[in-house]
Amino acid sequence: MSSTPPEVATRGARGVEPAVASGAPVEADLGWALGVVFRRYAKASAAALEGLPGGPRGYQVLATTSAEGPKRQLDLAAQLGVDRTVMTYLLDDLEKAGLVQRRPDPADRRARLIAPTDEGHEALCDLERRLRATEDEMLGILDESERSSFRMLLQRLAMKANAVDPLHNACTLAEADDPAAT
Repeated sequence: MSSTPPEVATRGARGVEPAVASGAPVEADLGWALGVVFRRYAKASAAALEGLPGGPRGYQVLATTSAEGPKRQLDLAAQLGVDRTVMTYLLDDLEKAGLVQRRPDPADRRARLIAPTDEGHEALCDLERRLRATEDEMLGILDESERSSFRMLLQRLAMKANAVDPLHNACTLAEADDPAAT
């Protein structure tokens, strides 16, 4: 026996009666909507980042080091949630493309600081332009105030979700789960 009144239990999105006896139409499902939007954005942003070593990860490296200044390789890997070995290969590829440079950290000559090159800054400007066009296409159905509200609400949801289930470095998780390490 359900404690939910039948008239409430059978309502779909925004109190509209469901289209089928089993419940609300799939379009009213949060998971379905998030999946569709994410899938479309992932495909469109991958196309916008085509040719960049590492794709979205390469973009994150360029954007982070451009905005925040040079970072130690391990700190950058931790911040972006990228395995340190994967980060090494990613930086190798970005360096070969002339987009980043590794230089000794004056505070610890064993560590390397990652910084974008002039070519990396130029590439980032072009990538940001392409991603803005992708976002404009994705959010084109919304007016400016709706876009602003959507971004703010999505950021709030993301911050809460990350606080509950934070992004972890895969190496740290693997080491913590390794029975041989205890």
